[in-house]
Amino acid sequence: MDLSIVIPCFNEAANVCRLEQQLLPVVRAQASLRSVEVIFVDDGSTDGTAQALDDTFGNRNEPPHFTFVVARHRTNRGLGAALRSGFAAAQGQVVVTTDSDGTYAFSEIPVLLSYLGPEIDVVTASLHHPAGGVDGVAAYRVLLSRGASAIYRLLVDWQLHTYTALFRAIRRRVIEQVVVESDGFLAVTEFLVKARLMGFRIAEYPAVLRTRAAGESKLRTTRVVLAHLGFQRRVLMHRLHVMDLVDRRRTPGSRESV
Repeated sequence: MDLSIVIPCFNEAANVCRLEQQLLPVVRAQASLRSVEVIFVDDGSTDGTAQALDDTFGNRNEPPHFTFVVARHRTNRGLGAALRSGFAAAQGQVVVTTDSDGTYAFSEIPVLLSYLGPEIDVVTASLHHPAGGVDGVAAYRVLLSRGASAIYRLLVDWQLHTYTALFRAIRRRVIEQVVVESDGFLAVTEFLVKARLMGFRIAEYPAVLRTRAAGESKLRTTRVVLAHLGFQRRVLMHRLHVMDLVDRRRTPGSRESV
């Protein structure tokens, strides 16, 4: 298997040392894979993140099948835009996306991948799964995630408990078919919702979300809530439209039933 790990970064210079300490051992442990590439997407940082990444991961004396790439946005475009850039650069058959702040432990990447059986297209971390949890995360952030996920469970698939976690393992065929339009944090949820509505098979990995050790969160609550409300409305209208088409096709004598 070829593996790509995509890590969006915005003003995360304080976390680069932690990335080196905690991510490198995980990458080196994947010696059985054909190739492993780590793609950092610096989303217009102003604190020297890109230079810190270059200094830490550039020109490392690693085996040829381990590569590190730093992609750059000239201006801050948002998490969704960073993910699109990372997906475009990724070469792996499987792409792992994860937060640069280590709120989901990098050491759990092999466990995440173990859930990606032949019949599964996407594995997503799930803090709201009965076996998942949180550790030290602000209550308002947990409430925001839980509330948004509860609505998507009603609209999309009740079997999925968490729709807001970036920590995922994704097969290339899904990335090639799912088009994410959102530039901000909504993109994480948009990707999973669209993948499920397109019929891709999704498994959850019960995981613990931890508070970041350094730096500050870039999430802006009001902006994220409004983005989710708008997207939820679009998903609802889509589902109602599909149900209406199904009903018409089942109605005797209707044009759609012919």
